[in-house]
Amino acid sequence: MDYRVGQIGRVFTVRMDHGEYLLESLKKLAEIENIQAATFVLLGAIEAGNLVVGPKKNERPPNKMWINFEEAHEIVGVGNLFREKGEPVIHLHAGIGRAEDGRIGCVRKENQIFMVIEAFVFELTGFEAERVWNDVEGYSPITFK
Repeated sequence: MDYRVGQIGRVFTVRMDHGEYLLESLKKLAEIENIQAATFVLLGAIEAGNLVVGPKKNERPPNKMWINFEEAHEIVGVGNLFREKGEPVIHLHAGIGRAEDGRIGCVRKENQIFMVIEAFVFELTGFEAERVWNDVEGYSPITFK
């Protein structure tokens, strides 16, 4: 385990509208506002999207299992944002549902917003961290400077 103590800096209340793309919108906010690190929660709906719903086997790096959908689903999620090689990277886990169909996974690729998503973004300050690629794990964990 490794950790740092920090503070909450600015707080952003964000509305993302029908037809926009969720991850791209959050990255755009980070670019405009020069956010280096943040955590966020969101709720709303997505019209079409992709989720990683687990590894096919318990091995590292994981061979991801994907689901894709093209009908509107409700969404509630929690995630974070850190930079990797200067670019904002979003790590977002969410539950999505439509009627009796509910799933939880890691939101990846393009996820188009249906009607609206409201996000509450809490900037993290007082420490320095970035994402650094790890070949063994197959992803970019948070690395403290």
